[in-house]
Formats: sequence, structure tokens, C-alpha cells
Amino acid sequence: LQAMSDNEEDWLALRPQEPSPSQCCGSGCKPCIYDVYEKELAQWERAKAMQDKSLLVGKKEQSNNSELNPDTFTAFSVSSVEQLTEDTYQYKFELPGNSSLRLSLGQHIVLRGVVNGLEVQRAYTPISPRNAEGYFEVLIKCYEAGLMSQYIKTWKRGDVVFWRGPFGGFPYHPNKHGELLMLASGTGLAPMIPILQSITDDEEDETFVTLVGCFPTFDKIYLKPLLQDLARYWNVRVFYVLSQETSLENLPWSYQENTYTGRLNEDLMKTIVNSCRRKPFVLICGSSAFNEDMSRYLKAAGIEENACFVF
Repeated sequence: LQAMSDNEEDWLALRPQEPSPSQCCGSGCKPCIYDVYEKELAQWERAKAMQDKSLLVGKKEQSNNSELNPDTFTAFSVSSVEQLTEDTYQYKFELPGNSSLRLSLGQHIVLRGVVNGLEVQRAYTPISPRNAEGYFEVLIKCYEAGLMSQYIKTWKRGDVVFWRGPFGGFPYHPNKHGELLMLASGTGLAPMIPILQSITDDEEDETFVTLVGCFPTFDKIYLKPLLQDLARYWNVRVFYVLSQETSLENLPWSYQENTYTGRLNEDLMKTIVNSCRRKPFVLICGSSAFNEDMSRYLKAAGIEENACFVF
């Protein structure tokens, strides 16, 4: 009998742990961490029924071969940390040799962190060009009380962190849409950048792009040099909407004519939609409140729901 209970305990120790809600990033990943758990649980139940532990050997928690994988976490090392604003950072990660992440446009990857013994997972969209070799970059805003932020703020060069993916993405095809209207709030800029770069890198792609970046103040606009470069292309326009700026006079003159103060509201949305050169297909990325507001304003401006994609 003693042997039986020892055996039971052995098996219980090997049983996969059910994820806690904090481990789900809430971005609708396929497979979600819960899908991975269900799969591992079924594998464990099968092995236990057959009393054969060798059936569990294939269960990999993480890998070190730097190949991104949706099912398991892969280790990547931080190669540089750049602070962009008081709470936003650009992190660069090493890829072996000249390998590339090979993401589709706007795809996100999921980060795993452990804070005070609690595992947390969050989704982020790399901003590096899709064909970037040997590295990838992620834009991350750190929140004062954010669990994941506490972990991220400790990163320094050479640290190893774990990612899995890719997930989601926007099925972009060159010249499929006459004009893309991109509405981004804060780090919602991240999925827009690779799409914009793929359009400007492709001479055959004649899609017009209007990017509207919503930020509190001028100082909090991310990636200004990159956005200024992109705005030089004949088919790209960049507007800024600064909710906490009261006057344009304090801004550099080069920003004054393409910046609005206050919030992006229904009237401003109509103005922007009417200024588009072709009927736009709209990409939206921000907080859930921002996404809901934008969808409402777009409807008022005559843009159908099937002409919008929310990241």
C-alpha cells in the first residue's frame, strides 16, 4: 500500500499546474496558455493511465535554441535598453547569427515574467522591421503599479528573458487597400510601425497611409526620428493628437501644421477621414476604451465596421 501512495505522490508532482489568471495575457493567442495546459494535462493523464513516465519526456517548458515557438517559451538575451520617455523603453534582443523572427505584419509575442513568485504574461508587438536580422526590438511602457513592469524595469544588458509566439497579426497585402488610416494611442504605435515600413520599403506598394498618433504631450511622442523619416515618403502622412497640450506655439514649427491639441473626438475624426485621399481601411490599437471610442467615432464618420481592424 505504501508503494501505491508513493507512486500516487510521484504522479501528482508531475501533474501540470493550471495557469493562474495573471498568466493569461488576454490577447486571444492561439494556443493560449490554457490550451497548452489542457494539452499537457491530457498527456499527463495518458501517461498516468499507462503508468509510463517516459511519455512525459516530450514536455518542454522552455527552449534555448532561440527559435520562437507558440507552444514553449524561448530564451532571448537583452542586447540594449534605451529609455524613450519617462516611462517607455525600447528593448533590443539578440537573435543567433543572422536569423530573423520571421513575423507576419503586426504579430505579437508573449513575454513571461515572475514577480514575487507570481508568473505573469503579457503580449507585446515587436517594432523592428520584419526582415531585421540578428535582433528584434520591442517598445514597452512601464506602469508604476504594473506587475510585469516591476520585472521589466530590472532588465539590463545580458539578461535572459523568455518569449513565445508569434500570434495574431493583420493579414496585409500590398495595394489591397487604397488607403490605410492608422489610429494609435501610445504604445499602440507598435503594430503600425512594421506595416508602415513594409509599405515604404516596397516600391510597388502604392498604398496611401495616414497615421494618427495620440499622446498626452509632445515629450511623450515615441520614435520621433523614425516617424519623421516615414512622413517624408510621398504616400505617408503623420498627424499627432496631444490631449494635454493647450497650444501649438510651444512645439517645433515642423510639427505645428500636423498636430492637433485636445482629444481625438468625433469632429476631428470626421475631418481626418474626409482628408483621406481614398476611402480608408482603418487599423486601431490602444487601450480598450480608446478602441471603443475610435470605433464609435468612425461609425459616425461613415466608416463601416468591416472596414476596421482592431489589434
